[in-house]
Amino acid sequence: MTGRLLEDPRAVWAVAAVSFLLFLIGNLPWQLDDYDQAKQAYTSFEMIKEGRWFYQQTPHERVATKPPLVGWVSAGLFAMTRLWELSWRLPSLLAAVALAVLLFRTASSAYGSIAGLVALSAFGLNLLTPRLATLVRTDMALAFVIFLVGLLIWQKIERQEEWKPRDRVYLFALLTIAMLIKGPIVYAFLLPGIVLFQWRHGRARPPGAPLSAWSGWWPWIASLAVFLLWVTGGILFQSGFFDEVVMREFLGRFGETIHRPQPLYFYLPHLIHKFAPWSILLIAIAIFDLASRRWRIGTAFHEISPDTFWLLCWSIGGLILMSLIPSKRVDRIFPVIPPLCLLLAAQIAQRNSCSHGSASRPVTTADSNLTGHRPVATENREACVYRWIAAALILSLLFAGGYTTWKVGTGYRDHRDALAVFGRDVRREAEARHWRYEAVSAKDEGLLLYLRKTHYIEPDRAIAEWNVGNLDALVASTEKAPRLMPQLRGATVSQLKSSDRKKEQGTGYILITP
Repeated sequence: MTGRLLEDPRAVWAVAAVSFLLFLIGNLPWQLDDYDQAKQAYTSFEMIKEGRWFYQQTPHERVATKPPLVGWVSAGLFAMTRLWELSWRLPSLLAAVALAVLLFRTASSAYGSIAGLVALSAFGLNLLTPRLATLVRTDMALAFVIFLVGLLIWQKIERQEEWKPRDRVYLFALLTIAMLIKGPIVYAFLLPGIVLFQWRHGRARPPGAPLSAWSGWWPWIASLAVFLLWVTGGILFQSGFFDEVVMREFLGRFGETIHRPQPLYFYLPHLIHKFAPWSILLIAIAIFDLASRRWRIGTAFHEISPDTFWLLCWSIGGLILMSLIPSKRVDRIFPVIPPLCLLLAAQIAQRNSCSHGSASRPVTTADSNLTGHRPVATENREACVYRWIAAALILSLLFAGGYTTWKVGTGYRDHRDALAVFGRDVRREAEARHWRYEAVSAKDEGLLLYLRKTHYIEPDRAIAEWNVGNLDALVASTEKAPRLMPQLRGATVSQLKSSDRKKEQGTGYILITP
């Protein structure tokens, strides 16, 4: 009964609908005041407003530390939509939807319909994916490109195909895109898994056999050369690029003085928590599988299929290397989640098979196997697995749905978008009254973007411009306004002001008018 429900196409549509709904609402109310969203949004804004297409700044006029590819995409979307909020968030949302669809299709084709449902559910119904799906950051886009690279390697291993020139060109293109999204961090998620796989299977591979995760050197070196070309241009032509990007952003991640270090085990408990209950299901299946083999780990590794072993190497290798880097943040480990979803699908297929052989054979239906008859042990094992899947699915709906609903509710209750609303109101008022307005320098990076301004103005210059009649309105923080008001001729405080914000959200702002 449970198997039929899981195989029902309506179950897939229901999970997809809930997942995509969580993607859409996960960051409501939309604002740019946390997770460095303002820095990422400002890159495309500066491209359009000032023509800085290759090297950008932050709202506080420091050198932007990320390569420009996602900014290019947002700028292109703005040219088509003329809506900044949509253009900033659409790249992550499209990448999340594409990842979900690709995971479902890949898992269904390789491991069966139920495994496809598990892969889709595991990706969409956790605590990380809905959060990153509309966040103005590069994490989701990077995870999508990394998954395409890992999937290409998986297909080569699963089909036992040789690497052809066309495949290497495709790999070079993907690696170059990843480099222009976030730099060489793509290597940390892929190369350790490739080394592990080659160490295990490369030695046992007969001479001339096509089973290889390694494509050759040139796609990796050529894509790095493209990135280094961008870095070289920044060092030569952008003041402060070497210190901010090379020393602080890239090399500083490996030290403990610039960025706050985290313990070696930081990612593992966070990953288990954020990926629950699917992380628990993945670990539980592995434990039961080892127990059925009387804890003969060597036998388990010997019997695992090469394509499934690649998924294991890909996931674990990325997790290990990222854990060795002192600078850590939970969202940085997100690219290991898609391969873990595919690995979980492979586990489900293996548990449903009649033997401990390859997990690459799809499970055709809940009621019949490839031989046409049903051993009692197989039926009991499959029924047990289906119950686990159903329980994990229900828990994930409760966890992901409840957490997202709580985040959205508290966001509106605490006026998390207070600055965004204030900026929109100021723009409308200024447009209606044809005001010339500026923003006095402030700590909040998102304020410039809410007001659609490219630069802050210093208090002394604001006073001078106001008193000679070049400004009709000023936006200032409640901290600086008392010092400004006595020096601004004829200035009054408008009724427009940012809503009350919690202390940790920053200061409030007012609009000064004649």
